[in-house]
Amino acid sequence: MIEEESINAREELKRADHLIYVSLKYTRTVDVITSIIARLISAQQMTIDALLEWLEKKKKLKNVDTSKPYKIKVELIRGKLKKDENIIEFLDFYDYLMKIMKAEHLKKEEFRKNVRLIAQDKSGNIIDEVGIEVLKEYYKKVCNQMDNIEKIMK
Repeated sequence: MIEEESINAREELKRADHLIYVSLKYTRTVDVITSIIARLISAQQMTIDALLEWLEKKKKLKNVDTSKPYKIKVELIRGKLKKDENIIEFLDFYDYLMKIMKAEHLKKEEFRKNVRLIAQDKSGNIIDEVGIEVLKEYYKKVCNQMDNIEKIMK
């Protein structure tokens, strides 16, 4: 099951890769940017599920309930693996991407080369301005973090 979650997460990353390097090239819209971020989050969630199964297999957790919200799952992993910097960094980045997705989205230079999604919190503070280059960095970061976690789980 752990391997299946990892394979599914990699497939999700392939979809994100295609969206970045093909779809976004021709369709420069904020909708494509949000779709890419959603794919990255989905891949991370599959990795979180695999981590929970791995912890259960290592007998660090008992009877993992996979139907719980991801916020609870993340806190559970944080509690058990608080000394592992790679996993904590992965979970922090997951929280950051979730924050961007839940924020109010503004469009900047849509249909142009420098299309950007501006994520604002409820008080109007800018969380991040996500453009094509930032998306590529996010994608690489998620790939690297997932590689590190797969090494840990083996």
